[in-house]
Amino acid sequence: MFLGIVLLILLILAILIAASCIKIVPQAQAYVVERLGAYQDTWGVGLHFKVPIVDKVAKRVLLKEQVADFPPQPVITKDNVTMRIDTVVFFQITDPKLFTYGVENPIMAIENLTATTLRNIIGDLELDQTLTSRETINAKMRASLDVATDPWGIKVNRVELKNIIPPAAIQDAMEKQMKAERERREAILRAEGEKKSTILVAEGKKESAILEAEAEKQSAILRAEAEKEKMIREAEGEAEAILKVQQATADGLRYIKEVGADEAVLKLKSLEAFEKAADGKATKIIIPSEIQNMAGVLASARELLTEK
Repeated sequence: MFLGIVLLILLILAILIAASCIKIVPQAQAYVVERLGAYQDTWGVGLHFKVPIVDKVAKRVLLKEQVADFPPQPVITKDNVTMRIDTVVFFQITDPKLFTYGVENPIMAIENLTATTLRNIIGDLELDQTLTSRETINAKMRASLDVATDPWGIKVNRVELKNIIPPAAIQDAMEKQMKAERERREAILRAEGEKKSTILVAEGKKESAILEAEAEKQSAILRAEAEKEKMIREAEGEAEAILKVQQATADGLRYIKEVGADEAVLKLKSLEAFEKAADGKATKIIIPSEIQNMAGVLASARELLTEK
């Protein structure tokens, strides 16, 4: 009975030992295995077996990218201004063996290395450069930390300055400067707006004056053209009237010639022409002697006809 119990206990122990020797490494992790205290192997993802009692998993290493947020560190700029800067470091373990045996406390080592590197970089910059050169500081720190942490099996992917805290007096001066700058920009914008408004009003008046002058010019041109057209029409009417008079005169002369009018008729016509020339307005008319004699003959004939 006792022997059976002992065998059962031994069987249970054997099962437990065998189970403890089976290791499953999850994704994004690595196991560092030691044999009798010395480095033996690095297990990746999957199923692994170790020798009982002899082999031991010394360290489980996370291979994901990790973030280390360090508290603000006091730094002094080139112009002797003390400020506090806190940083964030993004890193990833690339060699589990070096990470395990390279440094005692990797996170603390990265924090101290970050602080010293930051002090060295800020010490070469003035206050204004520090506040405006974050990208440059981040790049320099990442390059320095990546080189320094390479023997530890760590790769620094990014370094960011999370916050820059200058002294209170500097903050007050910066706020006053920013306020003055905003007021200056506001005054410039207001002056530019007034300038543009004045220019637009002047341009509007100029355009209006130009349009009015153009309208007056067009009106004068139209009036001149109308007056010219009127004068042309009057001249054409007068010319046409003169032409008709001349035509009538020519027709009358041609008719007289055709009917064979004698000298007496011609003289009578001349007398009628003088009568029309006078038209009741002339005060003195000189009549040729031939027409005067003809008039006397006509007067005598008229008297004889009256007596009869």
